[in-house]
Amino acid sequence: MYDDCNPLFVMPKLTLSTKWASPENPSAAAGAGGKSNGGRKGAPNVPLKAGASILLAEEAAGSGTIRRIWMTMENRSPAMLRGLRLDCCWDGAEKPAVSVPLGDFFGIGLGRTAAFECALFSSPEGRSFHCTVPMPFKAGMKITLTNESGFDLDSLFYDINYTVGDGHGDDTMYFHAYFNRENPTCLQHDYAFLPRVCGRGRFLGLNAGVIVDRERYFHSWWGEGECKIYLDGDERFPSLCGTGTEDYIGTGWGQGQYAQWSQGCPIADTERMHYCFYRYHLADPVYFHRDIRVSMQQIGGWSPEVKPLLHNAGRTVYKAGQGLQAIDFSERGGAPNWGLFERQDDWSSCAYFYLDHPDNELPGLLDAEARVAGLPDMPDAVTRMDG
Repeated sequence: MYDDCNPLFVMPKLTLSTKWASPENPSAAAGAGGKSNGGRKGAPNVPLKAGASILLAEEAAGSGTIRRIWMTMENRSPAMLRGLRLDCCWDGAEKPAVSVPLGDFFGIGLGRTAAFECALFSSPEGRSFHCTVPMPFKAGMKITLTNESGFDLDSLFYDINYTVGDGHGDDTMYFHAYFNRENPTCLQHDYAFLPRVCGRGRFLGLNAGVIVDRERYFHSWWGEGECKIYLDGDERFPSLCGTGTEDYIGTGWGQGQYAQWSQGCPIADTERMHYCFYRYHLADPVYFHRDIRVSMQQIGGWSPEVKPLLHNAGRTVYKAGQGLQAIDFSERGGAPNWGLFERQDDWSSCAYFYLDHPDNELPGLLDAEARVAGLPDMPDAVTRMDG
């Protein structure tokens, strides 16, 4: 993914040049940066009114590669991070290859910021958004940001760093991203990280957020579901299948807070039962040649502590397995102290993949109301600037 940048001490071909698009130089034109206020930091940020859009970067023609995207803003509330829509179009395509909420794109699940670092995304102190996923284009690109939050954004800071003149061959693929949310998920219906996508490409991975239904399931474990990746014509059963949710992201026996190169869980809030986690297939690439879809089963587990709570609540709970078999948690029911059950929670995710064409047939982005509904207001989400 990074071989065209290495080794660092080799000068690239003369056709390759570097550009930065930022509020100080929105067009990324040569010699046009930092002109405002006599060149003394006159335009470090831009406002973005509710309902407005801003062009972050554009190349009308020619090849290149987005190398890095960085942003920060004074309002980092869940409503803003889910309400801002990031769109990326490659090679003049009308439909964006990327049309996702800003926070989720940068690996910030549930609109909850946290300090973390992995191979593709990071937030050094939980106040910024950083992406280094290479995004090639062959005949131009356009990146926009639209404020669908219903609130004015006073100050947006950003850098989009890219090269132009890259010699991309026919085998160079385009970067895509897809956001989904189901609140709640459906019984015995796997949550779709990525609906079916047709073409040739590589599944890069995902980040996800889970809000547990505590009223129905208390503090029971929610992550017994297995990740399933259907490849190249798979129908009922997948070619790739994991062993559990926390197993898929490299840990086991529950899920705590950690952040590593290709797997992590930046948010593990056991009090609110909020979890945000990621898994990127870098050392273990997932290729597809006809089509792909990726899902996660909605299965949880009860323990001796939770068993009487589920019984006393009087709600029907179904055993994990074929069909819907109600579990009798009473003493005469004979249910074991540990077991698996079907469940419904609030799941959301952003999946990333490369594809051999610049657009896709995936559903459009959910409206802002559906993206934000039910997200809690978190403290310290707004930074006030005193100038």
